[in-house]
Amino acid sequence: MTSLFEPLAFLHGPTLANRFVLAPLTNQQSHPDGTLSEEEFIWLTRRAQGGFGLTMTCAAHVQRVGQGFPGQLGVFSDAHLPGLTRLAAAIRAEGSVAALQLHHAGMRSPQALIGEAPLCPSDDEKTGARAMTEAEVEQLIEDFIAAAQRAQKAGFQSVEVHGAHGYIVCQFLSSEINQRTDRFGGSLENRARVVFSIVRGIRERCGPDMLLGLRLSPERFGMKLDEVREVAQTLMREEAIDYLDMSLWDVRKEPTDEAFKGRSLMSYFTDLERGAVRLGVAGKVSTAAEAQYCLDAGVDFVLLGKGAILHADFPEQARANARFEQAPLPVSADYLSAQGLSDPFVTYMKGAFAGFVAAE
Repeated sequence: MTSLFEPLAFLHGPTLANRFVLAPLTNQQSHPDGTLSEEEFIWLTRRAQGGFGLTMTCAAHVQRVGQGFPGQLGVFSDAHLPGLTRLAAAIRAEGSVAALQLHHAGMRSPQALIGEAPLCPSDDEKTGARAMTEAEVEQLIEDFIAAAQRAQKAGFQSVEVHGAHGYIVCQFLSSEINQRTDRFGGSLENRARVVFSIVRGIRERCGPDMLLGLRLSPERFGMKLDEVREVAQTLMREEAIDYLDMSLWDVRKEPTDEAFKGRSLMSYFTDLERGAVRLGVAGKVSTAAEAQYCLDAGVDFVLLGKGAILHADFPEQARANARFEQAPLPVSADYLSAQGLSDPFVTYMKGAFAGFVAAE
């Protein structure tokens, strides 16, 4: 069986020292213009110090109009380079691989936040989003690629394309949301054209030294498990990416689709022919044993969210104790502050996750 503390090499880019990856986590700590704050710097570098093999930023928006939440990190302008450069260098200095997640919220961009109607593959009455022109879709692809180049210039060794959770790449993949009739809509091949164009463009322009990943979610937001599997399998056969990050919500759950029940959702991705492409999973991994369970089930690495929030040094704790478990909930605001969370991050956790932060 693979150990959590074995190194992990990829087709391109650096080798991870272990199998623990910090998941890209919303935290609302950056400045309004998307530049890095000291609070964001502390949060991320503490995880690099705590032993994560790869430390990933929150979702960083690649267009100003793609902002999904207040206090979001940006990567759409060269004005972001000084902070990103400082952050990447500090993460790398701790022996962790520095990664940045590329994001665009699409129809999930709040109109009050971006000051105009959000963008979507098709008009969406509920959110007030408008359909993108074909030229705007081409610009979206270009801006994802340009953001990857910007991240590389800043010293990041890896970028991950956010194709999950109902954001814009996911919106294009969804046959429910995407009602286009041009080359970006209709068949799965057409709906997947955006994500394939982005990853191919990043590889072409960033070269062989960039570790390139993609995050997908196989359910919700109009996603169909069989279609997500098909996209993942094609990417793996082409070796278009170095790793696939599957956001499962719970690594032990069964699919919600009745036709696929009877086995774990995770198993529908561990059984793909992935060659040299690596597979990671996220979803309620709260103990060292849960992390090892995922590796034993056939994945290559695990991404930690809440466990990493609760323990800046989760990997080192797991190294010292194979029975390590995350702290029981709720925890105090002072506890989270001691783990490197700022007041805005703690406030966000109070509102987003009931029962996570104890009432004062």
